[in-house]
Amino acid sequence: MPVSDQKLYLLDYGAGNVRSLLNAVEKLGHRIEYIKTVEDFAKADKIIFPGVGAFGYAMRALNNSGFAEPLKAYIASGRPLMGICVGMQVLFEGSDESPSEPGLGIFEGRVELFDKKLKSVPHMGWNAAQVVHQENVLATAVPEIGEDSRYYFVHSYAVPYTGTGAQRGIVHSATRYVDQAVVSSVWSRNVFATQFHPEKSGPAGLALLRSFIEHDLVRPQSSAGELRMPGDIESALTVRVIACLDVRANDQGDLVVTKGDQYDVRESADKGGDVRNLGKPVDLAKRYYDEGADEIAFLNITSFRNLPFRDTPMLEVLRQASRSIFVPLTIGGGVRDSVDPDGEHVWPAVQVAGEYFRSGADKVSIGSDAVYAAEGYWQRKAEGLEPLDGSTAIEQIAERYGRQAVVISVDPRRVYVSSPEDASGHHVIRTAFPGPNGEQYCWYQCTVKGGREGRDTDVRQLVTACEALGAGEILLNCMDKDGTNSGYDIELISDTKAAVSIPVIASSGAGRPEHFSEAVEKTAVEAVLAAGIFHRREVPIVAVKKHMQEQGISIRSAEDGV
Repeated sequence: MPVSDQKLYLLDYGAGNVRSLLNAVEKLGHRIEYIKTVEDFAKADKIIFPGVGAFGYAMRALNNSGFAEPLKAYIASGRPLMGICVGMQVLFEGSDESPSEPGLGIFEGRVELFDKKLKSVPHMGWNAAQVVHQENVLATAVPEIGEDSRYYFVHSYAVPYTGTGAQRGIVHSATRYVDQAVVSSVWSRNVFATQFHPEKSGPAGLALLRSFIEHDLVRPQSSAGELRMPGDIESALTVRVIACLDVRANDQGDLVVTKGDQYDVRESADKGGDVRNLGKPVDLAKRYYDEGADEIAFLNITSFRNLPFRDTPMLEVLRQASRSIFVPLTIGGGVRDSVDPDGEHVWPAVQVAGEYFRSGADKVSIGSDAVYAAEGYWQRKAEGLEPLDGSTAIEQIAERYGRQAVVISVDPRRVYVSSPEDASGHHVIRTAFPGPNGEQYCWYQCTVKGGREGRDTDVRQLVTACEALGAGEILLNCMDKDGTNSGYDIELISDTKAAVSIPVIASSGAGRPEHFSEAVEKTAVEAVLAAGIFHRREVPIVAVKKHMQEQGISIRSAEDGV
């Protein structure tokens, strides 16, 4: 059948960002339709089944919609299916994430939680997918997975890779995450599925999607044979370089990218006092994608409280950006319970996050509300109550969309003290950078409302509480370093890394390529972020990656982003 005649369908159970997949398919010159009813399964020539979030939520959604059995019948018919992330996991028998919820049982095996002893969880970032077949697969077309390419992974649970038993007939590629080898793609007869996200994996991911759409990927049964052993799967995880765009309305009402010096985004009075305008959000984001940014973060620093939420300009920014940017997008600002100006429509935070995901975001960043949630967590604990009561935005978003979708944006400042006793109840460190009066100690005070209000909560209290509540990543800013170009706060990053087992992004203070490598080498941070120096082209992303590579730090090649 000519590709132009085939009917390509998308199976969406409400998992989150499927807009990026739709945009990727359209970018490749093809059309895709949603499966809306059970009858649509019979119309489909090919189906793509993306999934994000919790295994149990995915299976309940499939069963409640009546799609589970038609999906199994579709697979049995021999027509091609491509699963993505949780769309791969549910093909197995079950998951430790939701022990009471059986999977579809297409493949033998279970999905298990990563061991956290030696690494951060979730597994989040760009890694290799290493084809495990020792012999050539005798098929007319094969999935286009490049051994030298890197693909975007974001998951806490995975199928352990053994290379034996039933895996000999289904596993196509495996990936190492520190001490564990896991299945990163399966291919059996008409079913191909990936643990990683092709639609968020730049040009390499688009090439893989094209190979599924434009070819019939059917693996002969006779191709089952010896596989590489787990010990043969090499570690290839890269450090992420993230471009951040602070977005707000200027005095004329236009949406612009700006950047502050210690959170002040206005020019000096002698320059007019206007909001700094460093460009248009979508144009800058596309430039960073082309330059090789591994992720892009939009931090909305204007509340837009006078608009109904559905009219919030950031939703349109995400829609436009996701049409041409195929790496992960994070959105921050306004992820809280809100009420439209008419007072009639109430938006719970989980619905706000859902709208952002449907508009093209992969992760949401929570700032001030995370501090309030952490304070409530510790208060409930002090009163002997259950600290996890499901009332916070962190818990609700993580339960539906997975913890990898929740980023905590921390805005701390140093508070110097003469001794730890002067900061009772707070985590104090001895600093190599004494305070204004020679103080040898400090603690990091969390702030809210864009740094305008300090709270009686320190960074360690915040991040440990948020990890317990279900957050999947920490975006660690530093008010003292913001806009200084003097380097990251290594003491803050190291102390935070020691407190949590989820990934940490270093932010605030980078001024030259050496600052990025210093943060990675001294703290083992998973990602490094910058804003102003990228906006003003003072330090290009390509230069940062070239320097890091010269220092022996594994990065995704900047050319992969072009």
